[in-house]
Amino acid sequence: MIQRIQTLFMLAAGMLIGSLYLQKFADIIVNDQLHIFNAFGIFKDEELLFSGLPLMILIGIIAVLHLVALFLYKKRILQIRILAFTIILMLGLFGLFFYFTYASFEEVKVAFKVAVALPLVCVILDWLAIRAIGKDEALVRSLDRIR
Repeated sequence: MIQRIQTLFMLAAGMLIGSLYLQKFADIIVNDQLHIFNAFGIFKDEELLFSGLPLMILIGIIAVLHLVALFLYKKRILQIRILAFTIILMLGLFGLFFYFTYASFEEVKVAFKVAVALPLVCVILDWLAIRAIGKDEALVRSLDRIR
């Protein structure tokens, strides 16, 4: 399992998604007041303004799906389907980042952090894993034809 490159791609993507719980997504400035946006919501001076429960749930689902796909190494087609679904979920997560920052306030200045780009990095890692799994599946099918 660990000797397959797609396993490393999936493991890296799962760890990056899991690290979103620990990072700030953006600093939001509204009326010269600083608001902090992270996975738990939007905070102003330790006061929760908007709950980040949808983000927390979506990040958790994506991380669990990466873990599930990691251990389904004998079912390659199912692995591809799960990873394709996680790509769709990560693009939705990326959209939620922007929804939370811009729909929450009017006339806002936003300074996004590096953590906002992590879902896009994970999409690329998942795409690379899907390609590697597809190559494995093609190899197995070609060996079945020889027998």
